Amino acid sequence: MSLITNHMPTSELQALDAAHHLHPFTHGHDLAKKGARVITRAKGVTLTDSDGNEFLDAMAGLWCVNLGYGRHELAEAAARQMKELPYYNTFFQTTHVPAIALADRLAELTPYDLNNVFFASSGSEANDTNIRLVRTYWQEKGHPQKNIIITRKNAYHGSSMGSASLGGMAYMHAQGGMPIPDIHHIDQPHWWAEGGDMDPNEFGLQRARALEEAILELGEDRVGAFIGEPIQGAGGVIIPPETYWPEIQRICDKYNILLIADEVICGFGRTGKWFGSETMGIRPHIMTVAKGISSGYAPVGGSIVCDEVAEVLNNCEFSHGYTYSGHPVTCAVALENLRILDEEGIVEQAGSETAPYLKEKWESLADHPLVGEAKVIGLMGSIALTPDKASRAKFASVAGTVGLMCREHCFANSLIMRHVGDRMVISPPLIITKDEVDQLIVRASRALDLTHKQLIDEGMMKAAS
Repeated sequence: MSLITNHMPTSELQALDAAHHLHPFTHGHDLAKKGARVITRAKGVTLTDSDGNEFLDAMAGLWCVNLGYGRHELAEAAARQMKELPYYNTFFQTTHVPAIALADRLAELTPYDLNNVFFASSGSEANDTNIRLVRTYWQEKGHPQKNIIITRKNAYHGSSMGSASLGGMAYMHAQGGMPIPDIHHIDQPHWWAEGGDMDPNEFGLQRARALEEAILELGEDRVGAFIGEPIQGAGGVIIPPETYWPEIQRICDKYNILLIADEVICGFGRTGKWFGSETMGIRPHIMTVAKGISSGYAPVGGSIVCDEVAEVLNNCEFSHGYTYSGHPVTCAVALENLRILDEEGIVEQAGSETAPYLKEKWESLADHPLVGEAKVIGLMGSIALTPDKASRAKFASVAGTVGLMCREHCFANSLIMRHVGDRMVISPPLIITKDEVDQLIVRASRALDLTHKQLIDEGMMKAAS
């Protein structure tokens, strides 16, 4: 079967899906009973399902459709490349024009001396690459024992064995024998949930200095790198206090460890600048990219490496790579995506016009009786749901119960907004208009109202003891 325009009825599609399709991060039997939502087309910021229902996609797919849906130029770029060179690898002393051109363009776009790209097909693959990059780098420098990578609890760096180990999601580590050895997790800079009575800036310094404490505990001669998302995305859009990243940078510089910025979500305009590292003032040795590099139109990712690290790696044969590293079609799509983002000024407009408007509207949600805080940076935001604003209390119900309830009310009101525990998050396409932001806020407010009423009606508006 090729493109399905006149598709079979939704119930039949759902039955086929349940019979043969294993979904990510899903309880399969529960989904089979409910039936998967079948998305059939999209345009701009709007998705349409198999029953003709339309949804404002405030998550840009999976944090990735920065350019919005339906840009024919990207499809045409893929078709042209398919006809000319549909595939070739970059092994065996071989290259091709799309990989050369994309690597060159990324070197132009990225800050500092991040001028060298190792391609992958996803952020997970790229972060697996980063583990080997770091350990190979220190081995070649004569320090093979510097193989510990420090990361954070509640971080998300992918779902493969290596990348999920770098991540700090306990529920992921509970399956499959993770984390792998020599990955060490420190506490996250999540003031709302963990800051207690501390001033946010004092808390930011404390959490950053946990890195220094870990280095001294594990041994300076053993630690090779620290990895962090500029803004923790899948962890709940956790925006760290402004004191956090400068102190992390100071510590990495002091102890001569590599700093990896995972820009899979933050990169390519999400925070209002091209990269989250620029927004947060980070100077990474390695930058992980994926998602927004192609706006999700084709699977591509990579590790962008500074000159000094690349020079060391180029002195050896780095025994690593993927069949689709630098795939010509995905590179062509990514190049066209970056061209449009640049030439149409989409990143700049998002940062200077849309983001301030979204911030004003989003932060107004903090007035809702169910919302404890509403945080936003660029075009990504979160709201914390709470039964008691003053104490920043958690609900008495199992964590995530209220968030899931709110998410279902969002869907019922034609809005796709994700929940992370009892925190609601958004990450809309960068091309969202002010009118569409207004629609987002109206629908989110309605979902909050309905959630609040349901909690009261069911006696669930209670704080954990």
